[in-house]
Parts: sequence; structure tokens; C-alpha cells
Amino acid sequence: MGEEVSSKRYTPEERTLYREKLAENLELFDTYLRHAEFKSAGTIGLELELNLIDSDNQPSLNNTKVLERLDDEFQSEIGGFNLELNHPVLQVAGRGLKTLEAGVAHRLDKAQKAAEAEGLTVTSIGTLPTLSTQFLTEETWITEENRYEALSNSIVDARGEYVRIELDGEEKYKHEFADIAPEASCTSMQLHLQVAPNKFAEAWNASQAIAAAQVAMSANSPLFVGRKLWHESRIPVFTQAIDTRTPELVNQGVRPRVWFGERWITSVFDLFEENVRYFPPLLPEIKDFVEFSSADAPKLYELNLHNGTVWRWNRPIYDSSDSGAHIRVENRLLPAGPTPVDMVADAAFYYGLAEFLVGENRPVWSRMSFREAEENFFACAKDGIGARVTWPKIGHIDVADLVLDVLIPQARRGLSRLGIDKDVIDEYMSIIEGRAELRTNGATWQLKMLDHLAPNSAPDSPERREGLKAMMDAYVKNQASGEPVHTWDVPV
Repeated sequence: MGEEVSSKRYTPEERTLYREKLAENLELFDTYLRHAEFKSAGTIGLELELNLIDSDNQPSLNNTKVLERLDDEFQSEIGGFNLELNHPVLQVAGRGLKTLEAGVAHRLDKAQKAAEAEGLTVTSIGTLPTLSTQFLTEETWITEENRYEALSNSIVDARGEYVRIELDGEEKYKHEFADIAPEASCTSMQLHLQVAPNKFAEAWNASQAIAAAQVAMSANSPLFVGRKLWHESRIPVFTQAIDTRTPELVNQGVRPRVWFGERWITSVFDLFEENVRYFPPLLPEIKDFVEFSSADAPKLYELNLHNGTVWRWNRPIYDSSDSGAHIRVENRLLPAGPTPVDMVADAAFYYGLAEFLVGENRPVWSRMSFREAEENFFACAKDGIGARVTWPKIGHIDVADLVLDVLIPQARRGLSRLGIDKDVIDEYMSIIEGRAELRTNGATWQLKMLDHLAPNSAPDSPERREGLKAMMDAYVKNQASGEPVHTWDVPV
């Protein structure tokens, strides 16, 4: 979805030709995988989606003005109140994670200065609590670019009816939208891990197995349009907002475009093949097809564009340039925020665990069913750091205890294997330990602070609205301090 597209809607002829090109791309990818050399530098990267808010903590539709003050490390997102920060790739060894933290902090500071010049504030949070249903039903919510309007049009056209968001948590919410506006509420942090193609399956399987623990420890989206729903409401809201299926197709077992998956894999090709086999194209944009010699890295434009419209929580990425091609895992399930040190602690937890699990003689995915991994994932999205999960040789366990007793020691060993300095490992793992010991993360802090500021308030009441604004004041202030979220106070 980072590519520009030429149209807002497509003809049957364009869709038919695109399908042919997609099949050509898939065959070309298969050939290239079998015969070519790939880069395998083991680099990491990060993308971070941000929200713009005004002095009243309401979403501000001014991303274009703010972006005019920034460089090409920043780009638009689908919502007019969203930005995306793209951090350059780097090596993780030594003090690479500290470099990443400093880089994120520096770029957030640049974004903040650009926003302040427009009288605004930038905040990183999984879902902006002060968003309202009214705001999301107004036509002005979307960034005016063809790719975003084409995406919304294609999803609604495929579905043939309104987009329904329906969630039950401590409170309930149900509403139908004429477009995919709720998707703009879902701001995430995306981690990238470059791997050799012959190691991709293990890295992806490991990422799927630990997805639940990642979500539980990092949850930061407990309030959608001001209602107390799931601890990581961003996950079901995103799933429903991009769903092209009617209820009948759901009942038939048709796969959703926002997808955990359905099986462990043996090759990166499995995922690209599934994407082509199961999902109709949404954005049938075509580039001229170019033959290649065995030494060339094909661009695979159509396959990559299609891959970008199937939103796996761990997405395969193929990237090519004049100097060759590489494969990476895009870990997409984490929310934005709260602070740079929190987000890099989340990154350290992921990279360390993935490295450890890939190196096991009997990997965890050989001892856990895929369905158990998926059930764990959604249990942790719903209940966050208070969830219970199933784990091999342990059975049912509180996810925070699993993290403390099993996963943090494994992540430490993985980070050590990656050559990361011991003091760096200690710093970031102590943050994950602190959250697990205190059962505190961004989601629990938001809920506790809102209960303090607006106790017993009803959704959409004046008391709730004022409480949400005051909570965001406290959130932005704490965020500016740079301190990890598990140390933030909630007044008694």
C-alpha cells in the first residue's frame, strides 16, 4: 500500500489482466526462489504510525500540512489525522537497539516540531481514545490520495454493504459505516526482520507462536470511540474494517483479508501462493512486465501490491533493487506507543524470542497446534496482560507468568546469540519484566486513569468525554517524559 495507484475504481478488463499478471509474477517468484541468491544481512527496521491531535485532544485532519514540513522518512496514512514514520534499517548486534531507540526518539521529535508549527501535537497510541463515531462517519476523514480512496472503494464494493464494527468487552459497541473509516483508528508499530529464504519458514512460524505474548505485553488500545472494549481493540476493529465478506461468506468459511493464517508453513512461497489462491485482487494496478536473466532480481510489482492488500499479522515481504533481493518478516501486530523505550523493548522481546525459537531442536510450533496459537492470540488481544494462554509442557497459564518464567529467559538468550551487549539486553528485558510483574502496560494504564478521572461514566456522556480528554493530557505528558509506561503513576 506504499505504492501510488492511478485509479479510484477498476474495470472488469483491468481485473482480468491483473489476474493474469499475478499468475505470471507467482511463477516468476517460484523460479527465482529456486535459483537465485538473496541478501541475508539480518537487518532490522521499524515503521510507526502516528496520530495528530489538536489542543482539545481531538483528531486533526492536517497530515498534509505537517508532512510538508518533514522529509521523506515520513509519509501519509489512510486517515487525514495519521502519519507514518519509517526508520532506516540497521544491524541489531552490539548497541543496535540503542541506536534504534535514539533514532525513533529523534524522528518523533522532528514530527513533534512540525506538528507544533501547525498548532498540533503528535502522539503514538494504538487507538486514539477521543475519536468519535461522528468523526469517522464524516467524509473528510480520509487522506485524499487515489490509493486510499481506491482501497476503501474496493473493499466496500467487494462487500456490497456497509462495514459493521461490533465488539463486546467491559462495554459494547455496534455501528455500520459507509466506508473503511474505522481502519484509520488502528495505529501500529511494524517490525521488520530480514532472513534468508531457507530460514523464513522458521522465522514466520516462531513469530506466529509468540504473537499472543507480544500482544499481551504491549496492548495499548483499550478504548475505541471512548468505549472500554478489548485491551487491544485495534486488532478486531482492523479485522472488521477491512473485511470484504458478508455474514453469509463468513458462515461459508471464506478467509478474512486480515488474517492470522491457518497452518504452519514450510516455505515463504506458501504464503504468497495462499494470497493469490484465496484472495481476489483489490487494487488491480499493472506495470509493464519485464523478462529477467538468472542474475536479475524481478520487481514482481503486481504480486507485491496484492501481498500488501492481504493483512497477515506476520506478513511476508519480498523486496528487490538493482543490487539484489531480500525476504523479510513484517511483524504487524503491535500497537504504536507509548514511548520510544517501550517500543524498542517490545522490539527486543520479539527479535530475541524469534532468534531463540528458530534455534530450538524441537521448535515450539512442532509441539503446539496452529489453532492453539491463534486462540492464544485472540485471548491476549481481548484480555491483554491478564489473559491466560496454552503453552507446550505447561498447559494453561497466565500469560504474564509465562513471560516471566519462560519467554524472557529465552529472549535474553536469543538477544545474546545476536551479539547484543549485555547491558542493552538487561535494560530492555527489565522493562518487559516490569510490565509482567506489575501486570501493567499502556492498556491497563489508560483504563485505570479513565476510571480515576471519570468514575462510573457512561459512553458518550459529557463526563466520559471530559475524562478522555484529561486522560490524553496525562498520556501526552507522560509520553514526553520518555519513561516506560509501567512506571507511570495513576493518582489514588
